[in-house]
Parts: sequence; structure tokens; C-alpha cells
Amino acid sequence: MYLVWERSKFFFLIFFLFLQSLYAKELPPIVIGVPTGLGTIEGRDAWRAVQLAVHEINEKGGVKLKDGYHPLKAYAIDTRGAEAGVPVYDALMAVEKLILEKKPDAIVVGASRSEVLLASMDLIAKYKIPYICTIALTPDFERKLRSNYQRYKYMFRLSIDARYVVSYFTSFLKYLAEEKNIPKKAYILVQDVLWTRETGNAIKGWFKKNGWDLEGLDIYPMESRDFSSSLFKIRLKGVKVVLGFFDMPNSLILVKQFHSMHINALLTGIISPATPEYAWDSTNGAVENMVLFVLEPGPIPIRQIPKSVEFHRKYEKFFGKDARKRLSCHGAGCSYDAVYVLVNAMERAGTKDPDKVVEELERTDMYGVVGRIRFSKDHQLIFGYDPKKAAIGCLFQWKEGKRIPVFPRSISEGEVEIP
Repeated sequence: MYLVWERSKFFFLIFFLFLQSLYAKELPPIVIGVPTGLGTIEGRDAWRAVQLAVHEINEKGGVKLKDGYHPLKAYAIDTRGAEAGVPVYDALMAVEKLILEKKPDAIVVGASRSEVLLASMDLIAKYKIPYICTIALTPDFERKLRSNYQRYKYMFRLSIDARYVVSYFTSFLKYLAEEKNIPKKAYILVQDVLWTRETGNAIKGWFKKNGWDLEGLDIYPMESRDFSSSLFKIRLKGVKVVLGFFDMPNSLILVKQFHSMHINALLTGIISPATPEYAWDSTNGAVENMVLFVLEPGPIPIRQIPKSVEFHRKYEKFFGKDARKRLSCHGAGCSYDAVYVLVNAMERAGTKDPDKVVEELERTDMYGVVGRIRFSKDHQLIFGYDPKKAAIGCLFQWKEGKRIPVFPRSISEGEVEIP
């Protein structure tokens, strides 16, 4: 009898250990794909922000679905979609390569260029993968989604679009004219890509309706390295506000030429390489007085948005001070948020089933680095002028080596100074 009892205990122990091993077995990872232009500063920073979010979520145990906790894994591929001369088809080939090889459960960041985003929509419709874009700006994304919701419903954009960019700048221009009494004489410079052309033309239309004199709208190819022909005209015509919309690295030459020619005008807009904190040193202070746009918080800490301050600190701790000082004006904060929004939707759905995840993404209402996060019916992140009610963009002014938020007034930490 004693031997039977001992044997029973032995087999019970073996069975218990077997069950424990099954329970302790790690569940398969949830895979996030990041196909983007890794050679751009926006793509580089967005990919790093994704890695930071993935690390934090895994440190807390992973993603809780109905069957337990799943670890997160993220894989990136360089689409080269933002490089001059690279065909859209080549970028799409890279996206499909990632899908076929890594079999992602979702995609974040995505297309760097608007032309690639629009072409990607049919590819994503084919594979039915939740996709949260955080870089490309074209409003044609929303129009295409509205044209066939069932086909394109898997795609969302958790970043600004060109319509909101125009809204911020026209509001800022109105503020300059009414509150700062700046003369209504302007000039626009853009690079030759879809989002900048759309932005420039939209502001041109606003100028005509609001009594401004627009002295010119010049378009520069992406490989341009000299902007002096436009700057001579700007100085000759006595322009007071110059708007520039560029994300190409060599647009920093525009800033240096503007400074060296001592042009008595306010230079504002989106000039990506002039926005990071390190730009003060890299231009020897040539950015002084410029008013530039950070498309979403994160690259600049804003006191009214505590999570943006927290992200700034975490990013430096994870990647180092130099990487933090090089954070670009677009992509990082919203890409970090995109991972948390995706995980939150999956956890509420209890599954990674794409249709159920899409349903929960549409119900998203949470606060992140960019402010309040909610999507419109056409899956665009809703922007506004109060971070408690919507996501928000930020215009800051370079003052003695520091970036001071100046607009919208709800997040202002200083006054705009007119040169």
C-alpha cells in the first residue's frame, strides 16, 4: 500500500510539472511590421520610437489576449520610398516582401511619401492587415478610404495630414496679421512632392481670399542645393513672411542662405533638418528667430502634454542624448503612440483578428504623446487646438538656442518675436 501511494505521488508530481510547463510555455509573438524610408530622419526616428514602445510593453509582460500574454516583436524594412528617383513600385515591393517573410499581425509607421501611401492601400486591402500610418500627409488618403470603406478599412493614420497643416499655418498667419500687425506680404517655397505642393497651393488660395499679397510660389526638385534665386526676389520685393515646406536634408542650405543674405522677413514653415535641437549647432545659430512646425509633439516637450515630456526623457534614456537632440519634427511621437494604440485595441478585442482589431481601433479614445487620440470616420487622427480635446501640432520659435512653443496659444510658452 505504501508503494502504491508513493508511486501515485510520483505520477501526480510528473503530471503537475507537465501542466506547469504547458502553462509557462511562451505564447507566439505578435509581430509588427515597419516598412518605411529608414534613410530619412523621420523614418529613422519613427522606427526607434517603435522599438522603445515595444521594449516597454514587453517589460510589462507583453500583450494580454484571451489566451494569455504574447510578447511583441517588430521588424523593419527600408522601402527607400522617400529617396529621389526611387519608383513607387520598388517601395511596394519592399512592403510586400516584409508581409510575406515576417507575416506581421499589424503594420505601423508605413509610407514616408504620400504617393507610396496611396499605392499601398490596395496592397494592404489584399492582405487585410491593420495598418497605422504615421508619416505620409496626403488628404487623398481619407478620400480614397471613403470611396470604398470595406476595402480600405484596415488603414488608419495616427499623424497629421496636409489639411491640418494648412489649418495651423493659416491660423498662425491670421494671428500674425491681427495680433502682431505684420504686413500681409508673403512668398512660398516648396519641394516637388505631393504633400508640399498640396500645402503650398492651399495656402496660396487662402492668401487670395484674405487680402494677402503673394509675391511668388517656387517649387524645387528634391536634389536642389541652391535657393538664392528665390531669396533675391524675396529681398527685392520686400516680403515679410516666407513659408517653406521641405523634408529633404539639403533644405538646410535654404536656412543658411536666408541667414547669410540678412533677409528682413520671418521665415516659417516645415523645414525638417532645421527643427531638431541639434540644428542650432549644425547651422551656427542661423536658425535664430525662425518659427518652425513640429507636426506632432514628442520631438519637442510641451508642458501642457505631460506624456510628451515623458517621451522626451525616455527616448534620451534609451537611445542617448545625441539621438534625442536629433529627433525630427515628424513621426516619432505618433509612432510611439501607434504601438500603444494598436496594443490597446488588441487587448480590448482579446484577439489579433484583423476585423475585430479594426473595430476597436475605430473606438480608440486615449491620451498619448500627441494629445488626445481619436480617429474620424475616415480613420484620420483628429487634430485641434486643445490637447485635452484632440491631437495637436506645435509652432515654436528659435530663441538664443532654445525652441520655445509659441502657437497655438493653448500651449504657448512665450511670445512670437518678429525680426
